[in-house]
Amino acid sequence: MVIRFAPSSLLWRTFFLIALLIGLALAAWYQLFVRFESEPRARQLGQMLVSVVNLTRAALVNADPLLRLALLRDLSVQEGIRIYPAEPGDELGPLPDSPTIRVIAAEVSRQLGSETRFAGSREGIEGIWVSFRIDPDDPNDLFWVMLPRERFERVRTAEWLGWGIAAGILAMLGAYLIVRRVAGPMAQIAAAARMVGRGEPPPRLPEEGPSEINEVSRAFNQMSESLAQLESDRALILAGVSHDLRTPLARLRLGIEMTGAHPDDIEAMSTDVEEMDKIIGQFLDFARGSADESMAELDGAALANDLIQSYQRRGLANVVAGEITSTTLPFHGKPKALRRAVSNLIDNALRYAGHEKPVEVGCERRGGQLVFSVKDRGPGIPPDQVERLKRPFTRLEAARTDAMGSGLGLAIVDRVARAHGGRLDLLPREGGGLAAQILVQQALRTTSNA
Repeated sequence: MVIRFAPSSLLWRTFFLIALLIGLALAAWYQLFVRFESEPRARQLGQMLVSVVNLTRAALVNADPLLRLALLRDLSVQEGIRIYPAEPGDELGPLPDSPTIRVIAAEVSRQLGSETRFAGSREGIEGIWVSFRIDPDDPNDLFWVMLPRERFERVRTAEWLGWGIAAGILAMLGAYLIVRRVAGPMAQIAAAARMVGRGEPPPRLPEEGPSEINEVSRAFNQMSESLAQLESDRALILAGVSHDLRTPLARLRLGIEMTGAHPDDIEAMSTDVEEMDKIIGQFLDFARGSADESMAELDGAALANDLIQSYQRRGLANVVAGEITSTTLPFHGKPKALRRAVSNLIDNALRYAGHEKPVEVGCERRGGQLVFSVKDRGPGIPPDQVERLKRPFTRLEAARTDAMGSGLGLAIVDRVARAHGGRLDLLPREGGGLAAQILVQQALRTTSNA
């Protein structure tokens, strides 16, 4: 199993890509800052420290020995510079280990000499401590000059990181809002496309926003209007054809009954006329679809029982109740379309399984689905032919040799199932036969157990 960590949506892919680019930009900016600003500034601070040491040495050399104490006091009070004579037992601490301090120490050593000593603290007093001599020839004439560490420390890393994170969050928030303006209309277009796929008329998309999205919405609206007009024209043509054909069929049926022919011949010809009328009805059902029918609150168990009783009243006693798991199975659906779909499955079972073997009609709940089932003991359908038989005008002559019908029955059922967010399953039945199931996805609202 392959685990994919990358998000699938355009919104989050673009968001994380922009976040990555912002992070890389901040890292590159920091490196440029260190190279072109931090190091030159460290050298300037080192030069300043050298100047302080040189000026302090010159002041002490030129000052009256009696006034040196007052001079040291003024430097400490006014400039924050402290000067102490070095003692053999001085307790010294190391300098802070940072790039800036290392550059400063290297610059001071280069200008004052390699014998210059450094410390980060002396006798517990923290600061930047640098040693110097007033008299280079006197090895015991060693002094320490101390400057506060605050003069050399930059903004703390945590503070810089906090500002960087804040800037990154603001930038990513802006990126999210920008991408959202693209992802929102795309989601509307996808939802409208799914409605078209289910045979439902989609709402008109707003033609606003960026020019590219606006153009896509306008093109989709034009396509939807063209499809709706085409569907309307097709339904109108088929309705006219149905009217023009059924009128002569009615006259033909009447003429057959008045011919005085043998009753068996009359029955055979009447059966052919009725089959032609059914084929015309299937053409109309397929062309009309269920887009013009509104959703209503239905009871799946009542619908199944009503269909069973309707077939039994017509003398088809082999249409019996199968597995109906509850006395009431309320859900939302299109009543005429679902009734037509289940009837097509029953007619299909009667045509191919015969009137002697039972045809079981059921309705049950499976998790978040409502399942209408029609089970027969006919020859069944090979699994590799199932999807092909859902297409219009197809039959399985090898398995079901009766070529009557238009080949639209299963196509109509499949369209109705998809219009309800579900699917049509044609499964082999244990012991032989076919189990046809219409699954209505997430249609159940409540269930009352029998």
